[in-house]
Amino acid sequence: MAFRMQFLSDNAASVHPRVWAAMQAADAADSPYDTDRLSAELDDRFAEVFQREVAVLWVATGTAANCLALSALVPPHGGVVCHREAHIEMDECGAPGFYLAGAKLLLADGDHAKLDPAGIARVLDAIRPDVHQVQPFAISLTQASEYGCCYAPGELARIDMLAGPRGLKLHMDGARFANAVVNIGRPAAEVAGPVDVLSFGFVKNGAMNAEAIVFFDPSLADMVRYRRKRAGHLQSKGRFLAAQILAMLDGDTWLHNAAAANAAAHAIASGAGERLLHPVEANEVFLACTVEERAALRSQGFGFYDWGPDAARFVASWDTRAEHAELLGQAIAGL
Repeated sequence: MAFRMQFLSDNAASVHPRVWAAMQAADAADSPYDTDRLSAELDDRFAEVFQREVAVLWVATGTAANCLALSALVPPHGGVVCHREAHIEMDECGAPGFYLAGAKLLLADGDHAKLDPAGIARVLDAIRPDVHQVQPFAISLTQASEYGCCYAPGELARIDMLAGPRGLKLHMDGARFANAVVNIGRPAAEVAGPVDVLSFGFVKNGAMNAEAIVFFDPSLADMVRYRRKRAGHLQSKGRFLAAQILAMLDGDTWLHNAAAANAAAHAIASGAGERLLHPVEANEVFLACTVEERAALRSQGFGFYDWGPDAARFVASWDTRAEHAELLGQAIAGL
């Protein structure tokens, strides 16, 4: 069935015109792989965003970004604490085990797909400190979470207080990092908090096929350069990925796009009332919705995903038309 108004996923959104223009401008001879002029700019441009020295590598997918980032933190015999609803557990087809050569995901609970110190501690405290059990080396957080909820800077600080004394590194899956920055209204450095490596998402926010791995300890990037090549993610014309990322940073396009998507999500949620299953803090809306109610919405031209037997997920994008979001909000209110 063809739907006139799509809210399936921000992965289905169009590519931003600035990105297309930047890729066209990059279509000239330059050095191959990541030795081109544009790739060389990434470290300095992200240092401006985070107000500190960083090392940045591009990759084509969020899965590669997450797994290569974690490979710098976790050995094959180690473990990563993550939420049981995290993308690396639910939607990456075992890629962490593949990229980390067998390292294990250690699943924790928490409201709205967010980890909290108590839930992390329950997982850690159950592990014996001997060679017969996988030992934790890192914690992976998702900002915004799989249910579209954000970690406030204070929440990240409390998790760091737990992780630090135990020698655990912090990774952040930032597929929707821009949406979190807009929602929290604080500088990017505060929204990333004390993490060691950030998977900075651009594809969901207007890029075509470019994501960034941001290393706040630049020395961690050295081994990942080799692992990126070994994993098949060192593209020979990497300047086209760098061009997309730089275009998104130019003029704060990444923030403007995220603000538009967040605003559309709030318009959708405006008619939801008690149907809301999670707070709307980014660009996703989760509603309690029967089979019949979902059919009624689809009959009005709205496309979206079912989320279990009695729920639906609606995702707004940078290019969602405001009138479509408003119409969906009204349709939900009228159920």
